[in-house]
Amino acid sequence: MGWPRVTIDGELALPSRAEWSAVRPGKPSSAPKRVRILDFMETASVSGPAKNVIAFAQRVGQTNSPLRVNIAIATFHRSNSPASNEFTAACQQAGLDVHLIRERFLFDAAVIPAILRLIAAYDPDIVQTHSVKSHFLMRLSGMHLYRRWIAFHHGYTRTSLKNRLYNRLDRMSLPLATRVVTVCHPFASALEGIGVSPERIVIRHNSVRAFSPSTDDRVAQLRRTLGISTGTTVLLTVGRLSSEKGQCDLMQAMQLLRNRKLRLIIVGDGPDRQKLKDAARTLTLADSITFAGHQKDVTPYYTLADLMVLPSHTEGSPNCLLEAMAAGLPIVATAVGGVPEIVSAKNAAVLVESGNPAALAGAIARLLDDESLRSQISTAARSTASAYSPESYCAAMLSLYSDCLAEVPPHALSLALDRYQASTASTERNGAVAE
Repeated sequence: MGWPRVTIDGELALPSRAEWSAVRPGKPSSAPKRVRILDFMETASVSGPAKNVIAFAQRVGQTNSPLRVNIAIATFHRSNSPASNEFTAACQQAGLDVHLIRERFLFDAAVIPAILRLIAAYDPDIVQTHSVKSHFLMRLSGMHLYRRWIAFHHGYTRTSLKNRLYNRLDRMSLPLATRVVTVCHPFASALEGIGVSPERIVIRHNSVRAFSPSTDDRVAQLRRTLGISTGTTVLLTVGRLSSEKGQCDLMQAMQLLRNRKLRLIIVGDGPDRQKLKDAARTLTLADSITFAGHQKDVTPYYTLADLMVLPSHTEGSPNCLLEAMAAGLPIVATAVGGVPEIVSAKNAAVLVESGNPAALAGAIARLLDDESLRSQISTAARSTASAYSPESYCAAMLSLYSDCLAEVPPHALSLALDRYQASTASTERNGAVAE
């Protein structure tokens, strides 16, 4: 059947018996020439995971691999929000098919019939999910029994009691996935702790493209726009404005470095934006810190910056770190999550413990005072980033798809056993009649 560029499923009636039957059979175990992937992504903006999915979907569609992969996107739409948003617009611009599933609230059980109809209509070889809700809906709908399922685990960023309880749903969902893809070894260990079999866990760091710097004119214009005077050293940090990203620690480090001519640019948005602005005023750093907000293209900021700082309390495989490495920036980062395994092989950053503003300030000062060290880290960062190319990521994912396609979903195995037993019984009956 044809697949529209964007569809909105407004019908929430239960699926018919025919629709349910269409979903149930498992796919043959041999890899098809064209592989259909249905990717459930919950976001209205082009977040890190969303950006990675779009970039991968574009690249994998252009490969010459024996597996011809086609990725369609499924996302959820609240009735009180616009159907078109930054994420769906980016998907359309990339040429990806998008299906919007209506929901009234966070865990609206009425979306399950819509999910079943979508899976029956699209008939994917593999279903992918990216968040606690999508993981849980895959389990709740029973689709893990009938479809190969790859769950992407990006870690947890919310720290309230409510959200910690919400995240515990993964304990019921992720152990049932065909594969769980996560971004670093500490996250893999945490997944084992909630019952995911080590054989099902795959570690894939994010990828990064080769860096193309902005023009001198574009950078000069940005410098004027931000009011950065000549001779001012520019520090850059990029990320969601929330407590686990450690921006408050970096601001306190800036206060310890206030005798230097520095400007900190914070790129990103999030729930702590006003809290951070208030902290800047309290620390009398309002003139030394620029809140640049969310930027679709961060390239001019990487080109402008003299040094990148990643002060996070938790990370997986941060895109901003990989991007800064590709740009050849000297980097100070906290040794959390997957950061050490990304940078430590070639000493591509100065690492410090998290939650320690004095250590951040000391590492920044050390880099600013040592031109040779900055040069060494810049070279090592650029070289290390090349190992995380989109091409290598694409090849690894195609290999993962091949592995998954070689497995048969549980329901398909039971169907095969039923058919074998029925065939054997029929053969025995026919033999008895012949005698």
